[in-house]
Amino acid sequence: MAPLSRWSATAVGLVSVAAALAAGHLVAALTDPFASPFLAVGDTAVDLTPHAVKDFAIRAFGEHDKAALLAGMAAVVAGAAVVAGLLSRRGPLPGTLVAVALGLVGVAAVLARPTSDAFAALAPSAGLVVGVAVFRWLHRLAPRHRNGPPAGKAAHEQTTVDGPATGRAVAGADRRRFLVASGAVALGAGAAAVGGRLGGGRADVEATRRSLRAVPDVGAPPIPPGADFAADGTPAFITPNADFYRVDTALSVPVVRVRDWRLRVHGMVDRELVLTYDDLLDRELVERTISLCCVSNEVGGPYISTADFIGVRLHDVLADAGIRPGADQLATRSVDGWTCGTPVEAVLRPDSGALLAIGMNGEPLPVEHGFPVRMVVPGLYGFASATKWLVDAELTTFAAFDAYWVQRGWARHAPVKTMSRVDRPRAFQQVPAGRFVAAGVAWAQRRGVDRVEVRLDGGPWRAATLSREVGVDTWRMWRAELDLPAGSHTLEVRATDRTGHTQTADRAEPVPDGATGWHTIVFTARP
Repeated sequence: MAPLSRWSATAVGLVSVAAALAAGHLVAALTDPFASPFLAVGDTAVDLTPHAVKDFAIRAFGEHDKAALLAGMAAVVAGAAVVAGLLSRRGPLPGTLVAVALGLVGVAAVLARPTSDAFAALAPSAGLVVGVAVFRWLHRLAPRHRNGPPAGKAAHEQTTVDGPATGRAVAGADRRRFLVASGAVALGAGAAAVGGRLGGGRADVEATRRSLRAVPDVGAPPIPPGADFAADGTPAFITPNADFYRVDTALSVPVVRVRDWRLRVHGMVDRELVLTYDDLLDRELVERTISLCCVSNEVGGPYISTADFIGVRLHDVLADAGIRPGADQLATRSVDGWTCGTPVEAVLRPDSGALLAIGMNGEPLPVEHGFPVRMVVPGLYGFASATKWLVDAELTTFAAFDAYWVQRGWARHAPVKTMSRVDRPRAFQQVPAGRFVAAGVAWAQRRGVDRVEVRLDGGPWRAATLSREVGVDTWRMWRAELDLPAGSHTLEVRATDRTGHTQTADRAEPVPDGATGWHTIVFTARP
């Protein structure tokens, strides 16, 4: 049998893999959204990636790190599909084996997810079967490579029996039939992928969220004038929802319908609780203005934002459950299986401000930020306090349970460190010489910012002007007027909190409990 042409072999491989992934995604949408094989492989890759690589990805791609990972995975899968097709030019066995291997990787990745059961294997298994079947079917239909008729008498006999025109017509018909078949499969794969997206409930959840319109108005005090120096280059005091930083492990944003949401409170408690969304609405709602910060933030990094969160006091919910002596950790779980460990003492203080949040800046939580319910605990880095898509809360001990990031070498206790940042000027920016206003932010949640100082070109430290304080759980803006001669300059900033602790100059990476050091900016003043 003549071999497949290179282009048709490549098409067979690519279309077959696309069909397999789309079938798996569609079946997952109908059975278990977390069982999509492509996303499960990505989630497993995230789990197994060393934290140094994760830190690099966050630094290099910011909040687009997940898109970069998915794009890289797509390139690898496409490369494997091309190789499978080219290896199968003379027969379908090599490509079949590659398809089976990819399918088994998907099955293993799905079963390795913390929320999976044996039923979850249905989606990757469906992808495996579809991928193999489509590969072998398209391989039979694919046009064969033709080097022309053999020499001599055989060539003369072929020309007189079939004729060159008939041979070309047959080849053309084969080519058209393959293009139609592969195009139909590709369109079907696209439709299945879209169906998987819609069937996964995202559209339904967005519609439900919009129907809620706004969370109840609980009359929180407005942000006072002078809370920021946005005119001088700082962020606005309240971060719009669309701009609020997002750092998490979810490759695909979990979707949870309000009517399906439940929170189980259990473990070392006197009474196990199971709460619905309506149960939360029936409780007293409060509003807290809180700055959240990611432990992955480098010195001067962008991963801090502030919002008005509305929700139920977490302290009250745990009090209703009754915490047994010895419980020192609140282990919470997201719907996708991610886990978080929060010190119980950080939640039980009457003034802790810890919430089961249902609203953010006057509207229901955005889906990307934990809709319908997330946890917010001021003063702790997000990996130890801010579980999104919350569905489970267990009272336990630090000796008995290690949360997701603790298993990967991060700290069990993670209070936010006193930090500051320069927002104006930007690094390497050129600014006019003469009078210039530098500005930025500082934060020391639970303690409050007492003082911010700046230093130009290694000279003496001088106090910056602070914005009006909103609360000890929020950031605080600063500004400083500088006289800049023409040339290159270095600007440093440091903050002191209300306990008297001044931000250290010692540089440390984010692992294991947050970065330290003075934010330093090099810029140029032009004449």
